[in-house]
Amino acid sequence: MRIERIETAVAVLHDVQVRLEWPQGAETGALRLHSAQAEAPALGYRFRDLLWTCPLRRPEIGAWRCDGEVRSGRQAPMALTLDLTEALTRVDLQGGDARLALLRDAADPELTRVLLERVPLLWADALVRQAMPALQMQQGGLDGEVRIDTRDPDALRVRADLRGRGLAFDSSDGSLAGEGIGLDVDLDYRLPGEAQQVGLQATLHGARLLFDTAYLDLPETPIAVSLDAVRDAPAVGWRFDRLHWNDGDTLRADGALALDAGAAVRALDLRLHSEDTASLPARYLSGWLGVAGLSGMTLTGTLDAHLRMAGGAPSGMDLGLRDVEITDGRKRFRFEGLDGDLRISEGASVDSELRWRGGGLQTIGFGPARLPFRSTTGRLDLREDVAVDLLGGQLRFSGFSLHLPQAGQGMRIESALAVDGLRLGELASAFDWPAFGGSLSGEIPRMRYADQRLDFDGGLQMHAFDGEIRVASLALERPFGVAPSLSADIALEGLDLTTLTEVFDLGQISGRLYGGFRDLRLVDWQLAAFDAELHTERRRGTRQRISQRAVQDISSVGDASFAGTLQAQLIGFFDDFGYRRIGISCRLRNAVCEMGGLRSAGNAFTIVEGSGLPRLDVVGHNRSVDWPTLVERIGAAVEGDVSPVVE
Repeated sequence: MRIERIETAVAVLHDVQVRLEWPQGAETGALRLHSAQAEAPALGYRFRDLLWTCPLRRPEIGAWRCDGEVRSGRQAPMALTLDLTEALTRVDLQGGDARLALLRDAADPELTRVLLERVPLLWADALVRQAMPALQMQQGGLDGEVRIDTRDPDALRVRADLRGRGLAFDSSDGSLAGEGIGLDVDLDYRLPGEAQQVGLQATLHGARLLFDTAYLDLPETPIAVSLDAVRDAPAVGWRFDRLHWNDGDTLRADGALALDAGAAVRALDLRLHSEDTASLPARYLSGWLGVAGLSGMTLTGTLDAHLRMAGGAPSGMDLGLRDVEITDGRKRFRFEGLDGDLRISEGASVDSELRWRGGGLQTIGFGPARLPFRSTTGRLDLREDVAVDLLGGQLRFSGFSLHLPQAGQGMRIESALAVDGLRLGELASAFDWPAFGGSLSGEIPRMRYADQRLDFDGGLQMHAFDGEIRVASLALERPFGVAPSLSADIALEGLDLTTLTEVFDLGQISGRLYGGFRDLRLVDWQLAAFDAELHTERRRGTRQRISQRAVQDISSVGDASFAGTLQAQLIGFFDDFGYRRIGISCRLRNAVCEMGGLRSAGNAFTIVEGSGLPRLDVVGHNRSVDWPTLVERIGAAVEGDVSPVVE
């Protein structure tokens, strides 16, 4: 028998050929059914070159039965059994340990039941792709029942009660993935015309999930999930009219969400509550924290949030904190006792206030603060200046303003900063530097943060070593991201060399130091480039002497030797020497320092120009120096582990 087309409510078969061979007098016959193409468009399944052969037995009690192999193209064969009675049609498909049974009652032929037993998730791949075409099922097994209702010819309905363990999936673009998923789900999926509707009640028993930059590492303890979603047409995105998530004290969420056709968030209204935030970073925030360079951050306390998005950009936020403590995983900062509210309004003006008891930057502690805010139409401003006690002085912030991302622009922050009387001795102690005094003051009339870059107008001025150190052109890229980069210009004005060399244990030099570092650049807080030039200038009433130890240290750093008018064997008898000038420079690029001095001749350069008797010059002999080697020499000089080279 040849049949051009067979239509059912669920599937359509094309170009069907049926052949029955039953020899005269035999107890069984052989049935061969072949379909060039079988498809169930609503469920997403399509098979080509479908072939089923089986022995056919006469009914003994009114039932026909055919049990044999079914193949589709070059795929491995599976066992297909068909049982036909007047009341029931039953089809069993078995491959390995997996079994799928289809049952259709003659009294209600528009309802088809599908029973699943250890069915691979891959078998559901086509059905899932109907809802999300980019998803690809990977591994895991399903048990349960699916009911396909075709009573309404214009609105297919699929209801499923399923259990899955060890499930895994990913997406074609790599933005979505999951593994180790344990799931009990009650699903109601409808296809009214071109639209799709989903109702879901589920319990998660562990999962690792990736959604773009969000990574969730969920525990085995049950998490209740439910949602109602609609997609009006295949070419538009999903709209989740109801979302519910309950992870106990760690996180509860309720709200609504709309995605565009590319699965990007278009609108959001979500309320979050965490009674105990300790598990939030590991379970829900590690992906975002990693992108921001904050991996390993810890939280304690209670949090409430109301997040809103419109047009694909944040539009408003309400944040409530109760006794929250934040500690960076690399100990770069911490905040203690965060309390209060932070509200960013989409429209009318609203006030809020945050407070903290204290905190720290690296090993430097800072005092309490109160931050009164006012927000209007996506902008957040400080209502008054904020002062924070730090290192015996104060940091004062004024004119603070935060703009939420919009119209293709990222988040922008502007503020002014004043530094008043920070004690450098406490700074040195906090970082275990050699002890030195002085203070740091200055004013930055404007700081701007945008596109992961922080720029500073104005500069800072430090009073140290009886002179001044000025910092200008300061900028910081990716402050909490991967490989943060700092650039600045530093000028030195009249530093007392006697105090400076005593602090850093570099022998003893008297005089005044000038110069600085131009185009200074640190990458991941390691020196990467600069143009440095340091020199002395005469000042009335200031002696210019250099000790034997200091000569040795400078000689070792500059790969230099002594050269003088005295005989070499006499130099060691003198404790110090007069000098006319000292000058040294370094241009660091690609881990190589191009050295220079007061003057150069070929590969040699003069670092110290002597004066008077005994007279001593120090001359460097290698202008290209490996930067790590130079750092090692400086360290050895500070430790006093050097010896003179005398020519």
